[in-house]
Amino acid sequence: MRLNLRMHPIAGAILVLLVMPALGCPLACSPASEKASASSEQHVRITAKRFEYSPAEVHLKRGVPVVFELTSLDHVHGFALSDFGLRSDIPPNEITRLRFVPERTGRFGFHCDVFCGSGHEDMSGEIVVED
Repeated sequence: MRLNLRMHPIAGAILVLLVMPALGCPLACSPASEKASASSEQHVRITAKRFEYSPAEVHLKRGVPVVFELTSLDHVHGFALSDFGLRSDIPPNEITRLRFVPERTGRFGFHCDVFCGSGHEDMSGEIVVED
């Protein structure tokens, strides 16, 4: 007995559409849609050093995904943006990435929560989220 493994093109397309979601790829999944999603993220670099962040004020748009790229120039600092539940250590000479979507507008303070010496208490900044 001989098994015929050839498949009708429409049956093949239906099979692909049924298998893709099971593999974790939505029907709209394609390199073009992934690229569009990644390009819509805003990347914000914030540098920490004894007793300041640069920039100390960051403007964001509500609903636009953001990736903070945090780095320290001297030693371990912290980054705490409590209003959005974000917190991370910032080791020196590394990039720490934090991704989030600001869903509400307003002014939100962030600060260093790793003691870094006299002046630590003034190491802070502000996120401004606008429509």
